[in-house]
Amino acid sequence: MLDRWFNPQVTRHLIADEGEVIVDEVRRHPMAVLGPMLELVIAVLIMMSMLWLPANLFWVPLGAGLGLGLHAAYGILDKHMDRFVITNMRVFRVRGIFNQHIATMPMQRILDIGVHKPFIGRIFGYGHFVFESAAQAQGLREIRYVGRPDERDLTIQRVIQKSGLRGGSMAVKEMRERL
Repeated sequence: MLDRWFNPQVTRHLIADEGEVIVDEVRRHPMAVLGPMLELVIAVLIMMSMLWLPANLFWVPLGAGLGLGLHAAYGILDKHMDRFVITNMRVFRVRGIFNQHIATMPMQRILDIGVHKPFIGRIFGYGHFVFESAAQAQGLREIRYVGRPDERDLTIQRVIQKSGLRGGSMAVKEMRERL
């Protein structure tokens, strides 16, 4: 029962009758929840301060700590429910806790993939994807905190090559033969 609420269930968004299969399901890198985790630690410290306050004021740190703790838990769950999926036909992103938002981009619409790896991301093994497509307004533009971004980029490039959307090694050989 809890799995239904705390798992984005990406398989139900597949076009199974057309043969779509998941190549890679990308969860956020653990660094994405660093901020909410620090917030949670601060919430616990605030609630622990109740021990040193007079009995009639215990509710102040209790309320502040609970509020901050709930905000942190929401942030952690929000990151957990955000999935980026690479299939043999498209890339899509499913996110949202109460309301679910799905953004899709077919492989043939991907013109360019930018991978930004900040210094700290290079140390901990994460980066950010930026998709460029032929569409002016796109629902899938930036995916942040992607673990092993170089491998994920190569996975997408391989899917594009295998689908025949870009000239692969066979197309290059045919062009050379024609010249």
